[in-house]
Amino acid sequence: MLENTQVEAVVGATAYDSNGDKIGKVGQLFLDDQTGQPEFVTVNTGLFGTSESFVPVEQATLDGDRLTLPYTKDKVKDAPNVDVDGRHLDESEEQRLYEYYGLGEAWSSGGRHEQSVGDGQDRDASRSRNGDDAMTRSEERLDVGTTSQEAGRVRLRKYVVTEQETHTVPVRKEKAVLETEPITDANAGDALDGPDISEDEHEVVLHEERPVVEKTTEPVERVRLGTESVTEQETVTGDVRKERIEADGDVDRR
Repeated sequence: MLENTQVEAVVGATAYDSNGDKIGKVGQLFLDDQTGQPEFVTVNTGLFGTSESFVPVEQATLDGDRLTLPYTKDKVKDAPNVDVDGRHLDESEEQRLYEYYGLGEAWSSGGRHEQSVGDGQDRDASRSRNGDDAMTRSEERLDVGTTSQEAGRVRLRKYVVTEQETHTVPVRKEKAVLETEPITDANAGDALDGPDISEDEHEVVLHEERPVVEKTTEPVERVRLGTESVTEQETVTGDVRKERIEADGDVDRR
């Protein structure tokens, strides 16, 4: 149900039915004489909004300039025609509307009066303020942009692996070589020095090289974790609502 604080916002709002279909502009608002609570609104219907239907707002909701009524568009358009005496709704007319919308008997014994629009204009002036014989067609559009959000995290981790390496190293080895040389004048002195016949030993020490392996640690490179931006194309699809205007009756299109 509408609240007293929403009175000013209701007049001029756009009324929609229970299925979300647009009905028309709200022309007038009627309040209970005793409680001041909103009871009825009039909605401009028909071709170019020339007809006006009364609708109870007991279960209506207002969101911005959108008034949602708990009835279908056809139900509102086919509502009984009501004659308003000045700014009041006759009790019999009120009862007839309650019965039509299936709400039973009206619970208030007082009549209703119209809530004036803005500076207190009368009913005809209020309707002129809401529009002349032209309609405004609106439509929704998709406003597509981008937003940044976290897509994942990457961690830089260092670990140790063991690999085998094979290297070929040249090594030198000493070998004993038996050499003989003839007696000559040059070496005769050394050859004849000592006893004629004797036993003797002579030892030669042999040397050789062997591979030696040592390990040293040295830095080989630095690795840094960074980010870079890439641009990809994504297709966005959404449903938009668009109003269409059609004329009932014999009308020439121009």
